[in-house]
Amino acid sequence: MNRIFGSSASRKPKPSLQDAIASTDTRISSIEVKIKKLDGELGRYKEQMSKLRNGPGKQAIQQRALRTLKQKKMYESQLAQLTQQTFNMESAALTTENLRNTMATVDALQASNKEIKKQYGKINIDKIENMYDEMEDLMERANEIQESLGRSYAVPDELDEADLEAELDALQLEEEEEGASYLTDMNKVPDFVDEAPVELNETPAPHQAVKETA
Repeated sequence: MNRIFGSSASRKPKPSLQDAIASTDTRISSIEVKIKKLDGELGRYKEQMSKLRNGPGKQAIQQRALRTLKQKKMYESQLAQLTQQTFNMESAALTTENLRNTMATVDALQASNKEIKKQYGKINIDKIENMYDEMEDLMERANEIQESLGRSYAVPDELDEADLEAELDALQLEEEEEGASYLTDMNKVPDFVDEAPVELNETPAPHQAVKETA
């Protein structure tokens, strides 16, 4: 029958690690409630025994308290086991999550590596070097053009240096002649001067004084 129709157990999906952790946490909460209830009973038994004298009544309460204490110890043992199981499962879940993150990181790095190789494959080093060579040639040509535009055309290239030196000597000679002519004009006596000036404080000669007396 199971081969023909299948079984319900085989169709049921297996619980995940998170499902197991949630189920264990539920059991832990239930056991903690029971332990808390047993603690309340033990407190009442302790209070009753404190009010009774030694005898059959007190012994009966002590037996109930012992049974309750045994139940509490049993639940505490189960609680410790379940707590350890939860810790182990949470550690396994954390390890699994870390592995998933690691695998995702590895996949991302591999994809990035492929993309980098793909991009570098499109780069031609020879073309880049040729481009730089062309840029260097263009810059040299630009400098030549700038030098050509800044060239001076005031002095023709066909002039001889000897001719220029002769012209320079002629200019210097003209300057010297002009300077000498200027000095001659400065030393020349003006035409309007008739006689030398007479000083006012000068003493008259003797023959001039005799003439004046006569």
